Amino acid sequence: MKRAFTFVVMMLVASQVSAQIPSISEKTEGLTKTEGYFDYYFDESKDQIWLEVDKLNTEFLYVNSLTAGIGSNDIGLDRGQLGDTRVVYFERRGPKVLMVQPNYEYRAETDNELEKKSVREAFASSIIAGFEVAAEEDGKVLIDLTSFLLRDAHGVTNTLRRSNQGSYSLDKNRSALYKEGTMNFPQNTEFEATLTFDGSNPGGYVRSVVPTPEAITVRQHHSFIELPDDGYEKRETDPRSGYFGISYQDYGTPIDQDLTKRFIARHRLEKKNPDAEMSEPVEPIVYYLDNGTPEPVRSALLDGARWWNEAFEAAGYKDAFIVKILPEEAHPLDVRYNVIQWIHRSTRGWSYGSSVTDPRTGEIIKGHVSLGSLRVRQDFLIAVGLLAPYGDDELNTTMQEMALARIRQLSAHEVGHTIGIAHNFAASVTGDASVMDYPHPQPKLVNGEIDLSDPYDVGIGEWDKVVVAYGYQDFPEGTDEKEALDEILEEAYDSGLKYISDADARPQSGAHPDAHLWDFGSDPATQLSTILDIRKEALENFGEANLKSGEPMAELEDALVPMYFFHRYQLEGTVKLIGGLDYSYNMKGDNLSAPKIVAKSTQQKALGEMLKAIEPATLAIPENLLELIPPRPSSLGYSRELFNGNAGPAMDALGIAETAADLPVSLILNAERANRLVEYGARDNNLSLETVLDELIDASWNRKSQNGYLGSIQRVVNHVVLKNMIELAADNDANPVTKAITHKKLTDLQSKLSGKKDADSQYAVYTIGRFLTNPEEFEVEDAPAPPPGSPIGSGSMIYCDF
Repeated sequence: MKRAFTFVVMMLVASQVSAQIPSISEKTEGLTKTEGYFDYYFDESKDQIWLEVDKLNTEFLYVNSLTAGIGSNDIGLDRGQLGDTRVVYFERRGPKVLMVQPNYEYRAETDNELEKKSVREAFASSIIAGFEVAAEEDGKVLIDLTSFLLRDAHGVTNTLRRSNQGSYSLDKNRSALYKEGTMNFPQNTEFEATLTFDGSNPGGYVRSVVPTPEAITVRQHHSFIELPDDGYEKRETDPRSGYFGISYQDYGTPIDQDLTKRFIARHRLEKKNPDAEMSEPVEPIVYYLDNGTPEPVRSALLDGARWWNEAFEAAGYKDAFIVKILPEEAHPLDVRYNVIQWIHRSTRGWSYGSSVTDPRTGEIIKGHVSLGSLRVRQDFLIAVGLLAPYGDDELNTTMQEMALARIRQLSAHEVGHTIGIAHNFAASVTGDASVMDYPHPQPKLVNGEIDLSDPYDVGIGEWDKVVVAYGYQDFPEGTDEKEALDEILEEAYDSGLKYISDADARPQSGAHPDAHLWDFGSDPATQLSTILDIRKEALENFGEANLKSGEPMAELEDALVPMYFFHRYQLEGTVKLIGGLDYSYNMKGDNLSAPKIVAKSTQQKALGEMLKAIEPATLAIPENLLELIPPRPSSLGYSRELFNGNAGPAMDALGIAETAADLPVSLILNAERANRLVEYGARDNNLSLETVLDELIDASWNRKSQNGYLGSIQRVVNHVVLKNMIELAADNDANPVTKAITHKKLTDLQSKLSGKKDADSQYAVYTIGRFLTNPEEFEVEDAPAPPPGSPIGSGSMIYCDF
């Protein structure tokens, strides 16, 4: 009886609570309703958005983005930056509505519902947000979305903290909904908010770009997107194909098959007639260029992006890839538009291609390219350094032509990422076979003069056609897709094309002899000499003709820096032949070759090329330039794009030489490379670490001494070699044999120099002794740091660059 009475009381209370919840029409009376994927009401007087949830327990995509950024490449919060993409759904629990993110990293793709349930319960989901039911009507509920929108969804505070730019927190009193960026469409609902972050101790990057550094105001965007229908067909990843993608563990997989499933990321594209060799698509892939992009950059970016249509034509599509100007009324973060944005920053930096991708399938919903606007100016500056164009009254237009040629290629490159394609850093050795490589400018010496008439390759490459065919080819019914895809790749590799991507191309520890960033030419073992010859010619011609009339003479240094370090990327390519390993991402049963150590003769040739870069004549800035360029006036300020040194306001020629010498020597004596030399040297009479160390010592301490300026630079080189040997001996990544060999070479050098009376020999003996006596406490003095490197020049994935 007591239990029955309690039940009646609970029912009465629940009835009263239910009666207190108004209908949606009552709650929103007088408010403007905007219909779309999710209907919403905006209360302008209270700066409040009410969301009508009519799709409980229905999954959709939620994406947060950054509409208006901070403007610093170093901080990394750019205009148009995409954030996370999540599959979520609204779930009602009593008076609450929860936004739930299911865990698609772990699934059971089976018809057995209980098996699916067991996996869902084994791995955590995430509740992104919770809301109170404010009203309900006809199975729909109303929630206040305002606090969800007025939060730091993009992680601005965390990014500022990680980059040591101060301690910031969101100030809601200085934050508001942004009506101009809030809109509704049948398949997507878009919201935007202006957020202000209040902080203390702002860092230098913040101070350089924010008018009041203690108050950083940005805009963040939120997209609710209807999930695509089930008409998209996933395509399996092949490591030889060059695609990004998704992966997850499928616990519904039979025990004799791989638990991890991998699929490429790509746009949906279908032929109207799959049986036809050439067919129009059902729906083309359309990209839109930022309408704020100025000419002549606008036309160059359109041209470069449109190159991809050639690859789709090769795959049998007519007019499948189209590029237009973004309509004025369109929002660049509206998911309906694939967008190429022209991004401004205070310093130059990376461009990159991102995408909104369905985590369930790998289908790309929206491609979004961010192109740094200062890149074009850096290429212009490189051309100025190469050509010395201001010697007469006629302005040489080659600089602009080179800069525009570069950003055509850049546009194609970043768009390539947004259609699913990864870097191919082996393309340069097969005739510039892909725009997904990083291209070095390609000047030539013609009759002793620098020629920039053909600075960059034009158009899509043969590898790009292969990748598009693999990812987007629509096969006739009855085709064995796996067999057809294998055939595409096997034909490509049989023709001599190669594919090697990011980690394998990195200069410090990378080992592949053909995969390089920013390399020049098809033969890294010999091309460094070509680059050094071009660099020598540019430095010999350098002078007042590299500066416009009326500009401060100190600004000559701006153009001199990329010329002096013009060889830095070829060094990174050439060094990878030393201790190099040639390999492919081969599969069982294919025709690709097994891993093979680079031939000893090739390694020795590469080492000889690297040693040319530490010759005093190579490292010396011409003395006429030291006498020509004055210290920088305070009105210009210091830039990280300039030389570092320790000579006060004067240009530090020896410090600059030390920086340049440290580049090749530190690459040669990288610990991972040294470990490979130890191993490979013990196999089949390959180049050994002992030989490499002997060659370095012969090029430095054993080299015949010189007098004067070049003699001083030689002394700098000697100490750079010693420094890097000590660093290798102390490196935790060096294996015991590597350390033992290097230790022995140091003691031998100490013994040899101990009988000499010159200051450098005595200091070297003293330095080696200090290290050997107490290696744990010994600290090597670093060489002056070079200006930032990539992207190409002298200053600085998802996707690229990705």
